Amino acid sequence: MTDFTSDHQVARHKTPKAEFMVYFGIIFVATLPLATLTWALAAVRTGSLTEKGPIKRAWSQARIITPMIFSA
Repeated sequence: MTDFTSDHQVARHKTPKAEFMVYFGIIFVATLPLATLTWALAAVRTGSLTEKGPIKRAWSQARIITPMIFSA
């Protein structure tokens, strides 16, 4: 009798990189206006430019949101 369980390959689903980057780009562009607005409001409120600019804010939001879509 043959034992098929000892040499069994586990099929893992990997997210296609191209599809991930398309979603990341869409989310980044969508979050950029709001990130710019919140950055400008924080700059006016504090009277100085903050360390984290609008592009960095939008990038971090896209890095948070995109994996949530692929894990669902």
